[in-house]
Amino acid sequence: MKNIFIHPTANVSSEAVIGPGTKIWVNSQIREGTEIGENCIISKDTYIDQGVKIGHRVKIQNGVSIYNGVTVEDDVFIGPNAVFTNDFYPRAFNENWAITKTTIKRGVSIGANATIVCGTELGEYCMVGAGSVVTKNVPRHALVIGNPARIVGFVCKCGNKLSNNKCLECDSELSDF
Repeated sequence: MKNIFIHPTANVSSEAVIGPGTKIWVNSQIREGTEIGENCIISKDTYIDQGVKIGHRVKIQNGVSIYNGVTVEDDVFIGPNAVFTNDFYPRAFNENWAITKTTIKRGVSIGANATIVCGTELGEYCMVGAGSVVTKNVPRHALVIGNPARIVGFVCKCGNKLSNNKCLECDSELSDF
């Protein structure tokens, strides 16, 4: 693994594929069959399950758990202690459970302590507020908050909330996206 930093306390499977420039920090566990792109930051105490796919330039903050069935595209930010589920009907004794896939599209930002319930798709550049529980698909550029998460506005690619479909910071309009 070339040009990759793996902290000595991290547990990274030799069967994981890690892109150059990626940093994996203290007490993180990366399971077999995981694919992590280039220039990612996997912060301390993270768990990335087998078969998870993570794009390029993704920042995963402390204490995040990402389970099998989740795909994270490029340029995504995942805040501290966010968690992803992968089973609609979890039971300790269920031997026939099935993984339900979840897709996090390019440029998404997920706030601290958010829960992303399996079977959802988070649209490009949407933003999930801290502590929110996402139970259904989120459209591109939508800003969602709450439990369950509901749309309260839309955000620009630069991350600022749109006012009358226009970004006051970079002058983009929702139609530009």
